[in-house]
Amino acid sequence: MKLILYSKPGCHLCEGLQEKLEQIHSLAFDLEVRDITTREDWFAAYQYEIPVLYLDDRALPRPSPRSSISQLESMLQNYMSAND
Repeated sequence: MKLILYSKPGCHLCEGLQEKLEQIHSLAFDLEVRDITTREDWFAAYQYEIPVLYLDDRALPRPSPRSSISQLESMLQNYMSAND
């Protein structure tokens, strides 16, 4: 499965979410981080919404910045199971 994180440099919420995602090793996914400042269409779509997380082609609800790694892992597991 592929996770896409729409982010931008200097976004502390984005950086925190990325760090947590990179610490999840029990789930099989490829993480792609997309800098919204590199494309006008991404910037227009997500400038007020980041961080935005997609699983394959489906937008996921934004996890709370207070979510622990295990909570984030559990949320992702639920969405990944729903895609099977």
